[in-house]
Amino acid sequence: MSRQRWNPATIAILVAYSATIAAANWASTVCPPVVIVDLYVPAGAFFAGLAFTLRAGVQEFLGARTALVAVAGGAGLSWLVASPRMAVASAVAFALSELSAFVLYSALRRRGRLAAIGASGTVGLLVDSLVFVPLAFGSLTYLGGQIAAKTATTVLAMAFLAAVRAHRRRRPA
Repeated sequence: MSRQRWNPATIAILVAYSATIAAANWASTVCPPVVIVDLYVPAGAFFAGLAFTLRAGVQEFLGARTALVAVAGGAGLSWLVASPRMAVASAVAFALSELSAFVLYSALRRRGRLAAIGASGTVGLLVDSLVFVPLAFGSLTYLGGQIAAKTATTVLAMAFLAAVRAHRRRRPA
């Protein structure tokens, strides 16, 4: 695991992580579900999928302790921007899913950063969806859409990271 490296880029990752948490909870509270084909997607799911990738970035560049503090802060943000029911569902789901993703990322990191991000993001989005949807909405109606949207945003984030990595490898030193 890397040492803490506080610089504008790592601070931006930390701020983006917090912002996606707030945006996901705000959107789930005030925006209606988005219908895509036959899937009902809570609006916040599009933001929530990015949180897992960003948490891995916080953990990678600022360390495990900072990542755990950020997870706790993210759970706390839920109370500021969401309805009480959404806040409880989000805080419980977020804490369980992010801690699950944190543990898996930590275990897999030595095998490769992108693999660890992908695997931990997948576990995180599944745990989050399975806990959040029934608590927030009282049914599993949005489960498929929630998982699909989070998967899509995770895949897009992973593709972006892979492209950045490939670009950096092609640059002359």
